[in-house]
Amino acid sequence: MRKIILSVILITILVLSIFSIHLLNESSKLGAHVVELKLDTGDTAWMIVATALVLLMTPGLGFFYGGMVGKKNVISTMLQSYMAMVIVTILWVVIGFGLCFGPSIGGFIGDPTSNLFFSGVSANTAWELAPTIPFILFALFQAKFAIITPALITGAFAERVRFWAYLLFMVLFILFVYAPLCHMTWHPDGLFFGWGVLDFAGGTVVHMSAGWAALAGAMFLGKRKVQKTNPARITYVLLGTGLLWFGWFGFNAGSAVGAGSLAAQALGTTTVAAAAAAMGWVFLDKIMGHKLSAMGASIGAVVGLVAITPAAGFVSIPHAMAIGIIASIVSNLVVSKFPKGKIDDALDVFACHGVGGMVGMLLTGVFASKAINPIVGDNQGLIFGDPTLFLIQLKALVLVSIFAFSVSYFLFFIVNKITPLRVTEEREELGLDISQHGEFL
Repeated sequence: MRKIILSVILITILVLSIFSIHLLNESSKLGAHVVELKLDTGDTAWMIVATALVLLMTPGLGFFYGGMVGKKNVISTMLQSYMAMVIVTILWVVIGFGLCFGPSIGGFIGDPTSNLFFSGVSANTAWELAPTIPFILFALFQAKFAIITPALITGAFAERVRFWAYLLFMVLFILFVYAPLCHMTWHPDGLFFGWGVLDFAGGTVVHMSAGWAALAGAMFLGKRKVQKTNPARITYVLLGTGLLWFGWFGFNAGSAVGAGSLAAQALGTTTVAAAAAAMGWVFLDKIMGHKLSAMGASIGAVVGLVAITPAAGFVSIPHAMAIGIIASIVSNLVVSKFPKGKIDDALDVFACHGVGGMVGMLLTGVFASKAINPIVGDNQGLIFGDPTLFLIQLKALVLVSIFAFSVSYFLFFIVNKITPLRVTEEREELGLDISQHGEFL
């Protein structure tokens, strides 16, 4: 039955892609928030590079996670990230982009009918908030954010999830969690956008949604039979960290959607926050009596990158340093205090990405400055004496947390009804590399 369903899906996508030329609308009539292109070759060149950099983060994440799990599960864990590039890319072209950036339906979700199979996504028009780069480039840049988000979740249920069930969850997560949050936060008619929520590159859309979904997955799937395993390749973790840090320049500086001063500012805050967080993590480890480890330095750097993401284009370099240090301390303490005996978040996704994202969102409300980015306006951060922005960020944080956790938990429940989410104890003991893929290191 599964083979029949998969065959029908493939044939349907193939037929629609062949005949989708009839869906395309390349006329002079522009849709909502789509404007005439004012091409800037410098902006376009930078955004092509940034798009490639963000895509590189997902293989980097594969190495980062793959090095942390046990030797029997390295290939499966890495493949989960690589398959996100495959499945989400197609899903994004078919319907995902329209759900995120199509005409708004009540400020909650986009109408996908105007962008099915990238209908209306032209190289000769532009998105209103990125008028100097082709619309298709903007759409492909945004696709990379959608790709990495479900891949982040996989670390929470590592070493025990059935691969086909994960693929189904990934599709549902993009449609019912990622797309609404992306639309509400980044679409000009979105609910959070209208409130004035500041999320430069994905604190709510990417990291909080992934973190809360990770917690839901860890709770739903239950504990591994053996929770404590030796990392297979710490060298993979270091390599993954380097690729993530490198790619994150596209993630954050690319979110300026141009090769200007704001991109340079975001690049600076990104690397400073990562360095400060890595330093904060290993220093706290030493204070608490632990050795300075490669794993700790790597995790700390990634937490800093997570925390600066919503703030990257709104804060100064010294404030980025503060964000990195604060986030690393908070996440380190959450990791050490997390009830691992009861909730098996295998690679501490919630403590690092979820908590890091929340800390970053709140500290954006503390440090955002109109001197850095005029879009901040008069509602500057709490440190400048006005609590308005901080309270807006806090309200969004609470709503996103409730939404992302509850809907994700429900999606795990639905997927499990369709096909079991968890492998059998025998296959878990054998390892997912062999039991799911017939491969081994």
